[in-house]
Amino acid sequence: MHDLLLIAVIAFVTLLTRLLPFLLFKNHTHPIIEYLGNVLPFAIMAMLVVYCLKGVDLLSGNHGICEILGVLAVIGLHLWKRNTLLSIFGGTIVYMLCVQVLFI
Repeated sequence: MHDLLLIAVIAFVTLLTRLLPFLLFKNHTHPIIEYLGNVLPFAIMAMLVVYCLKGVDLLSGNHGICEILGVLAVIGLHLWKRNTLLSIFGGTIVYMLCVQVLFI
C-alpha cells in the first residue's frame, strides 16, 4: 500500500510540474515564456556538450578521437540539414561506431 501511495504522489507531482506552466501562462505572449523559448534550447545543448565531453582525456586511450568525430558529425549534420534530432542521432551513431569498430 505504501508503494502505491508513493507512486501516486510522484505521478501527481510530475503531472503538476508539467501542467503548472500552462495554467500560469495561459497567454503565450508573456515575455518570460518568449525569453525562455529563445534561450533554453541553446543552453540545454551547451550543457549537454559540456556533460558529454567533461571526461575526455586527450592524453590517454584513443585521445578523444571518437568524441571529436562525434562532435564534428553533429556540427556537419546540423549545418547540412538544420535538424536537431538528426544531428544528435547522427553524432551518437558516429561516436558509437567509432568506439565499437575502430577502437575495440
